[in-house]
Amino acid sequence: MSTSLRTPIQTHRAFRARRTAALERRRPAVRTTAHGRRGLTAISSNGRARRSAMTPLGALARGLFAGALGTAAMDALLFARYKRGGGESEFAAWEFSSGLDNWEDAPAPAQVGKRLVEGLFRRELPPRHAALVNNVTHWIYGMLGGAQYGLIVGSLTTPRVRYGLPFGASVWAAGYVVLPAAKLYEPIWKYDSKTLAKDLSAHLVYGLGTSTALQLASASIGGTA
Repeated sequence: MSTSLRTPIQTHRAFRARRTAALERRRPAVRTTAHGRRGLTAISSNGRARRSAMTPLGALARGLFAGALGTAAMDALLFARYKRGGGESEFAAWEFSSGLDNWEDAPAPAQVGKRLVEGLFRRELPPRHAALVNNVTHWIYGMLGGAQYGLIVGSLTTPRVRYGLPFGASVWAAGYVVLPAAKLYEPIWKYDSKTLAKDLSAHLVYGLGTSTALQLASASIGGTA
């Protein structure tokens, strides 16, 4: 019986071939996006493509954009509830707090903005600015929340829209910690379950709107900055 033996050179070549094949399986695939930009798509152990993580700057920018859309989604829900409750104002007037000209009737965003501006610039804001401060604070808060979400989720290779649910719930919970401490809300246990549920559902819509917008923004340009 004859036995074929490999020479050292043949053995070395076979080892290099196996090593090259293994490296090729682990190497990120280069793809060109619809905008002509080249991005890396990591290949998982099962051979399926995964989106590469966003850069911090890209995650921040898309998070701000997503937070704005999430805020708009929440406002749409709140306006629908307002109309079902008998509200007569049109959306623009409701959204921009038309007619709000005093601090006594101003909601929490206006009160927070007032305290921040007056504490920073050491000057009292006149009541005529209540509507403006309310809207600026409301939208900035929503966009900054989206920026934080973008930075966290943007570092993941497999973000999911459903991650917006715990995000929205966390924003809701934070409000009932910060605002009572600022004497702008009552402690959470003083609100009935229906009020808390309605407020929570609005924030869940905000979270889902933000996560959906971030997912779409990332997918449209391949997840690279």
